[in-house]
Amino acid sequence: MRATTLLRRTTNLKDTRFTRVRFNKEGIVAEVAPAWRSARCPGCGVQRPGYDRRPSRQWRHLDMAGMKLVLEYNPRRVDCKKCGVVVEQVPWASAGSRHTRPFEDMIGYLAQRCDKTTIANMMRIAWATVGSIIERVVARHGLKDRLADLVYIGVDEISYRRHHNYLTVVIDHFRGEVVWAHPGKSADTLKAFFDELGEERCGQIEAVTVDLAGGYIKAITEASPAAKLIFDRFHIQRLAHDALDEVRRDEVRQAEESGDRSSLKKTRWALQKNPWNLTRFESEKLAELQRSNKRLYRAYLLKEALVGVLDRRQVNVARRKLKEWLAWAGRSRLAPFKKLARTIRSRMEGILEYVRYGCLSNGRSEGINRKIRTITTRSYGFHGAASLIAMITLCCSGIILQPVHVYPGVAA
Repeated sequence: MRATTLLRRTTNLKDTRFTRVRFNKEGIVAEVAPAWRSARCPGCGVQRPGYDRRPSRQWRHLDMAGMKLVLEYNPRRVDCKKCGVVVEQVPWASAGSRHTRPFEDMIGYLAQRCDKTTIANMMRIAWATVGSIIERVVARHGLKDRLADLVYIGVDEISYRRHHNYLTVVIDHFRGEVVWAHPGKSADTLKAFFDELGEERCGQIEAVTVDLAGGYIKAITEASPAAKLIFDRFHIQRLAHDALDEVRRDEVRQAEESGDRSSLKKTRWALQKNPWNLTRFESEKLAELQRSNKRLYRAYLLKEALVGVLDRRQVNVARRKLKEWLAWAGRSRLAPFKKLARTIRSRMEGILEYVRYGCLSNGRSEGINRKIRTITTRSYGFHGAASLIAMITLCCSGIILQPVHVYPGVAA
């Protein structure tokens, strides 16, 4: 069997002719050419006459038997009426790339599962090259319009570079995917998303899950006033837990001044836990606390009562119970809970929308944020937002890649 025939069958590159094969110190160099006769514009794909040859160029393909396999070709120039004078399109690689599409798809598959240093060592390419390949893979396999058909979205921020920089991340609740990411976490950052979305599609958004950050709320209400704001219960409960812990610390300080803090020892986690998760010892500590420290036990009851309101499924009942809770917190003589009551009163409608929609929350956004944190950890951080956004899009926007396998007689 001729070497060219062997390579044609084993690489199985579509519309590619192998004309000559030679070996060098690094591996195999295969001289190739497009199977079509007329040159094609890489921008619009229109067939145009090719009028001269450029110097030979090489494209890296997947290794063969542990040796590098490089494709070599002298591309023609094309005078396209739409795109101007450009170098012709080749069937084995994207325009501007020096790697074949199967090679880039393999890099994308590996990047979804391991760090860039491992990929660079395994595939024998530069660390920075991995990032540029990922951007092309995302452009080739991602949705052409990721902002189409958005109805329920979630907005959250994620930090990188040791919490000195932030990205605003927007997800689609229906698809469970990241649809947009941009550096920054201000109202202007989110406004850029709505500008890109357009006025017509902004009007199609029915609900937005968001935390209590004022900047995002301003951008949402200005760009899509008809959309319902849904404040996630996670952030509200966290504020309640923080208020409870602040009361506990005040009581501990006062007990230390009086010299008796035995009743407050080992109460921190008992106060924060759900009642059904308490151990017998923790239940006894809470029963003792009810007798010895009415102030702290009142804070615990306020926290549990707020959780009960958020568990409601009828909006009118939840509204009535939440107003009762606000009145109780206002007369509780606990400064942290008075502050929390003011915050909840100003965001009441968004909290009730959580009760109305039930299944919509920022939990999906928080889950994707944890996945993004895993991506940054395994990459040992990112120096720039562009590289991180490309990795987020590759791993969190529904792009499914498989290892590149070649089967005889089946086009790659």
